[in-house]
Amino acid sequence: MKTRTRQWLWAVGGILAVVGVLVGVKAGQIGAMISSGKSFTPPPESVTSAPVQAAEWQPSQAASGSVVAVHGVTLGAELPGTVREITFDSGAWVKQGTVLVRLDTSTEEAQLVAARADATLARLSLERARSLRQSDVNTPADLEGAEARAAQAGAAVAGLEAAIAKKTIRAPFTGRIAIRQVEVGQVVTPGTPVASLQSVDPTFVDFWLPQQALSTLKVGQQVRLQSDTWPGSTWEGTLTTINPEIDAATRNVRLRATFPNADGRLRPGMFASVEVLSAERQAVLLVPATSAVYAPYGDSVFVLEQAGEAGKPPATVARQRFVRLGERRGDLVVVVSGLKAGETVVSSGAFKLRNGASVVVHNDQAPGAVIDPKPVDR
Repeated sequence: MKTRTRQWLWAVGGILAVVGVLVGVKAGQIGAMISSGKSFTPPPESVTSAPVQAAEWQPSQAASGSVVAVHGVTLGAELPGTVREITFDSGAWVKQGTVLVRLDTSTEEAQLVAARADATLARLSLERARSLRQSDVNTPADLEGAEARAAQAGAAVAGLEAAIAKKTIRAPFTGRIAIRQVEVGQVVTPGTPVASLQSVDPTFVDFWLPQQALSTLKVGQQVRLQSDTWPGSTWEGTLTTINPEIDAATRNVRLRATFPNADGRLRPGMFASVEVLSAERQAVLLVPATSAVYAPYGDSVFVLEQAGEAGKPPATVARQRFVRLGERRGDLVVVVSGLKAGETVVSSGAFKLRNGASVVVHNDQAPGAVIDPKPVDR
């Protein structure tokens, strides 16, 4: 029995000794790792840099708008009739007063001949009545009756002439006419659309801006327009109308600008991007838009600084600095506050940095930041 107990004690003692050795070895390894971690310095990150540039910008407010014709109507017949002649081609330019469509007026023209004959007879009768009245041959009532018959005959002639004129549809202004919607021989009724006519030079562009922009808006300001229909083309116009009321649902104000359009490339209904330019230029600080790190708690950039310890070469470190950003144009963004002109910021690679991180600047392959980038398709 004593021998068996002694064996158990030796076994337990051996196990404890093995566990102690393993714990000691592991503790040594952990200690070595902690020591190496304290002395470990992460390698510097590769970034590109750009200076904070001082420049002058002409403030602008961008919006989306629609092209609207200065004059635009859908032509139609005022009186019923049959289309006798169409004198325009779809999509053609027409001048004011040009005859576009003639309706059949044979009935009115025949009635006009009879009405003019009656008017001639009534005029002659009136002349005789006046002559007889001067000689006291007839009564004043006879003269008044002759005057009334002459007036009625003249009104009948004028009414028929007006009816014939209304059956001739003319262009009310100079512009481009759309696709015709009637054919020769077609019977039309009052209001039947014939074609749409739009004036194109000049042209309006309507757009909306927030009500906060009212304090900076004035009639006569320069407005710039671009359309994806004509890439690379720009139109310069002026702000001509500021709506006196604000939309209660959106709190936006409706604006209208006028643009020259001699070539007619801007068509009514076309989508356009507009910019209302301020009359005064402002001094701004610019950095590449890629240098900004956006976050819910605030936007920031990394500023490059030189830091080093005694006896060691200086190193470049990135210090995070919170900024307030403004308008963005192309590859650049305005820094309203938080930076000074001449400082250097990280232009790319900022997403992988932490405050105080060591960096290595490689600007040999860094793309340039410009206000009006023009990508090249390859």
